Amino acid sequence: MCGITKRFGTVVANDCANFSLQRGEIHALVGENGAGKSTLMKILYGLYQPDEGEIYCRDEPVRINSPRTAIQLSIGMVQQHFTLIPALTALENIVLAKEPRRFKALLDTATAHRTITALAAQLGFPLDFDAKVESLPIGAQQYTEILKALYHGAAVLILDEPTAVLAPQEVDRLFECLRGLRAEGKSVILITHKLNEVMAVADTITVMRRGKSVASLPKVETDVVELAELMIGSNSSNTPKTQRRVNTPDQPMLHIEEVTLRARNGRAVLDGINLDVAAGEIVGIAGVEGNGQSELIEVLTGLRRSDSGAIALNGESLVSQSPAEIRRKRLVHLPADRHRHGISLNDRIDDNLILGSHSRLPFCQYGLLRQKVIYQFADEVIGKYEIRTGGLNLPIQTLSGGNQQKVVVARELESNPELIIAAHPTHGLDINAAQFVHQQLMDARNRSKAILLISADLEELLSLSDRIAVMYNGKIVGVLPPSRTDEAELGALMLGHSTFHASC
Repeated sequence: MCGITKRFGTVVANDCANFSLQRGEIHALVGENGAGKSTLMKILYGLYQPDEGEIYCRDEPVRINSPRTAIQLSIGMVQQHFTLIPALTALENIVLAKEPRRFKALLDTATAHRTITALAAQLGFPLDFDAKVESLPIGAQQYTEILKALYHGAAVLILDEPTAVLAPQEVDRLFECLRGLRAEGKSVILITHKLNEVMAVADTITVMRRGKSVASLPKVETDVVELAELMIGSNSSNTPKTQRRVNTPDQPMLHIEEVTLRARNGRAVLDGINLDVAAGEIVGIAGVEGNGQSELIEVLTGLRRSDSGAIALNGESLVSQSPAEIRRKRLVHLPADRHRHGISLNDRIDDNLILGSHSRLPFCQYGLLRQKVIYQFADEVIGKYEIRTGGLNLPIQTLSGGNQQKVVVARELESNPELIIAAHPTHGLDINAAQFVHQQLMDARNRSKAILLISADLEELLSLSDRIAVMYNGKIVGVLPPSRTDEAELGALMLGHSTFHASC
């Protein structure tokens, strides 16, 4: 990719960017939020068209005007937000548009099943191919996306933040899979913010900053410190560290007792959950996606009703309360899926910054929005949270994923909550932005706010939490102080090993 430039209005997402990929290479693409990484890869996959620049594939100039063209060139992409069809099964999604046929008309399900099962076994992906995608946990959906790309003949596989929902052991398994693909001569482009993972698996690393590719170098010639400096353009070691105040937790602000929730088939997705969160405390929840964390959040925020059990906030029951009623009790939620539950993609940035408070003072009076107040608030928040935008009146979908996440974090934390439910709050954020969010959460804790932190990033949980609860198969299987555990033990519990052994 030579001299790629892409503009969205006044925002220059890619500014004469260059990128080269070799056969049989794992190539990491790193940079801050808004640096242009995802945009560059979406151009390579045909989702966007460049305003300037050229793309060469096997030394031949090509014009990739759609994902179909990219697939014909053996380029596949697993995006940060999956593109699967929820109502279809995993198998149907994988073979879609390349279905094996009998007599040129009938879908050959048996052949499809054998082919995909063999591919999944080769990669070590556990997956229920007959389950509908809407019922699969996010980790299984990710496996489905990867299998789909490979089934369709991808020799170049683009992965956008692929480890965000995986336990450490699953990350290791994914990396082994990527190394296996490399050994077969396939190439992998890995978009990530986790520099330790980059150093663990990548052969080559390209750093982007403000739309430009500022460096491309072999892993053996660099380290995490240099990469961080290249990403932000300065030494990041001077960033203030998060300070933890010594608090003595009082009575629980959030009390959860014997909460049970059953799926339609009768299986308990929440099985007798007991947990307290006190003011001035961060309680982390670790778990592989699909073990009840999402359902617990939905029950706490009023999106679903539990079948039994008690939930109280400051002594007041939250059972059978609507999401609006719960929010008025000053419980806020940073959702894991910002596109579905956090923002309105087609609406303006300033409108998104007041969602949930748009019908109350100071933003609304006598049923009318106070545009001047809204604009002033939005302008202050944009500056405080360092959100990169081409203008407050632009649709929020024009922002990078990381900057969209900053909008959600800013909106919820600026509403003066008492209890914060933060689900993967730094997913997709760069080093500085993630550290800024960590500081905001720690500041809230130090002001005696209660925080329930759900994260797949065990380093994040260990650094922020006062206690860590591990969920497996709808149950809390352990509650540990961070000082007495580590990532390996937490990962073992997350995978259902009730007793941790060093050999795990």
